[in-house]
Amino acid sequence: QVQLVQSGGGSVQAGASLRLSCVASGRLSTYQVGWFRQGQGKERELVASISRSSDATDYADFVKDRFIISRDNAKNLMYLQMNSLKPEDTAVYYCAATGVYGLKLSKDFYAYWGQGTQVRVSN
Repeated sequence: QVQLVQSGGGSVQAGASLRLSCVASGRLSTYQVGWFRQGQGKERELVASISRSSDATDYADFVKDRFIISRDNAKNLMYLQMNSLKPEDTAVYYCAATGVYGLKLSKDFYAYWGQGTQVRVSN
């Protein structure tokens, strides 16, 4: 098992950048990890995922070329660098980990979740 604790987030203006971090209590290297988000009244959706060894990543079309997912297994950390933020990126963001491999897995396959952090982007 692993516990995930998030940090980062906040309120910014459109075009700004934010970095979300997530630290794991256990060996993060044994898990595939991802970032999800949930807008108000919306389903939780996959934003980005990264393989155990960082050799593969996948991004939702709505964040491609703007967000970067990364991880540091030695420190049990994962990150989401968010650039060129837009108002439609406003949501609660969650880090998550799964023992299953598949970069496009839905939230149902992720067993471990961070507490969530609010990101608000205004015009």
